[in-house]
Parts: sequence; structure tokens; C-alpha cells
Amino acid sequence: MRILAILTAAGVAACAATQSMPDAGEGAAIYDANCVQCHGASGKGDGPWASGLTPRPADLTQLSDKGVFPRAHVLSVIDGYDRTGLPGQEMPEFGLLLEGDTVPLDVGDGTLTPTPRPLAALMAYLESIQTR
Repeated sequence: MRILAILTAAGVAACAATQSMPDAGEGAAIYDANCVQCHGASGKGDGPWASGLTPRPADLTQLSDKGVFPRAHVLSVIDGYDRTGLPGQEMPEFGLLLEGDTVPLDVGDGTLTPTPRPLAALMAYLESIQTR
């Protein structure tokens, strides 16, 4: 019984170590690789390709509303699940962000949702650059 308790504790610790939340720095690298061309280095929608796009890319520094970052909405737009009401819909889906290990993420409703780590990292970065 004692061995089972020790093995269980070790298993829980191992899971916790691999499921730590990514930080904004990890997401910044993903942003640089996937988003800069359209949304720009500052996230203001002023990337080198922005002038040729209709509609123009969104200003990603202004996503929060009254200090609340819309996690579920942002994740659904990035992964392509929900583009309802978005003009144009030219933003590509980023399938590679949906691969790999998952982390438990509260998307705003208090429920932890398994989310691919790269997608959670990008969301953490976008949340970190909010100016309002």
C-alpha cells in the first residue's frame, strides 16, 4: 500500500511538471513565427502584409474589454473553430498550433479545458500585450 501511495504521488508530480502553463515568452516565439507578417511585431495590425489585406488585420493589443481578456473567443478565432461575424475571414487556420501536449486552461468559465500547449502559449502572449 505504501509503495502504491509513493508511485501515485510520483505520477501526479510528473503530470504536474509536464502540464505547467506556458508563459508569454513561449507564446512570443510562436507569434513571431506565425503572426508577425499580418499583425506586425507590435501586434497592432501593421505587419508587412497588412496593407494588402481586406479587412486589415486586427489590432491584437486591444482585445480586452474592461480589463477582461476574451480567452475562449481568441482561442476559437486562432484555431479556426469560430470565425462567425468576422469580416473577410482571410485569416488562415494554424493546424500546427493544435498539435502536441495539452495543458489545462481556464478559458474564462472556471472549467479547465485541455488545450494544445502552443495554442495556450500564443494566448498567454496575446493576453500579455493588452493595452487596455
